[in-house]
Amino acid sequence: MSGASREARASARERLDALADNTSVDAAKLAEELAAVTALLDREVSLRRVLTDPAQTGEAKAELVRRLLGGQVGGETADLVAGMVRDRWSRSRDLVDALEELAAGADLVAAERAGALDDVEDELFRFGRIVGSTPELRAALTDKVAGRAAKAALVGELLGGRANPVTERLVVRLVAQPRGRSLEAGLDALSKLAADRRDRMVAVVTSAVPLSEAQKQRLGDALATLYGRRVHLNMDIDPEVLGGVQVRIGDEIINGSIADRLAEAERRMAG
Repeated sequence: MSGASREARASARERLDALADNTSVDAAKLAEELAAVTALLDREVSLRRVLTDPAQTGEAKAELVRRLLGGQVGGETADLVAGMVRDRWSRSRDLVDALEELAAGADLVAAERAGALDDVEDELFRFGRIVGSTPELRAALTDKVAGRAAKAALVGELLGGRANPVTERLVVRLVAQPRGRSLEAGLDALSKLAADRRDRMVAVVTSAVPLSEAQKQRLGDALATLYGRRVHLNMDIDPEVLGGVQVRIGDEIINGSIADRLAEAERRMAG
């Protein structure tokens, strides 16, 4: 997002955080309703264009939202969406993207209240790794011919009773309504949102063998010192690393593996 949309999304996040501080607000219900509004505006292109039309006053657009959603969603959801359409958006699609993010954020609030945010974050990462290593599963979850109900049922078979309900809801919504993203990109975005709930960065740590708890603690402390923020470690095992670790944070890769050092030595010898 750029310009006005970025500012509008930041304002929407602040409103969600304010709701999250109110424990009387049902975060799971808020997430479900925001997801329904997201689906509505994703389908109705003309409606979302009206709701982001800079020629219309913010109050007029907010009133339209209240008329459309009144009786369909709770007051908190209607107020949140009304506040969003009062702001200016660079593109109409940006409003839908922000709503989808808020829906996921509300579900993560529910997980945080239950003390399960770390579990959800880890489960999203592990599910992403399973999808990445199982082409048949990825094909089934991204099949454009298969209906949303069939994909949701498949996710239920895979995660039902094995993962936190929040994890299952997030993955079901992602596969049912990918909105042009790859499954991997969607899961990665959800993992980052979960980390942001605790103001943490996410590091994917690849090693040849599992690290001990003491090693993970030292690595996490070192990365936190380096980046000035808490860093959540998602652990992955790859025997080809041979030794040491490889750390990826966003687009940045920190290599400390034996394989990487051997490759560097070979390049120097070849030079």
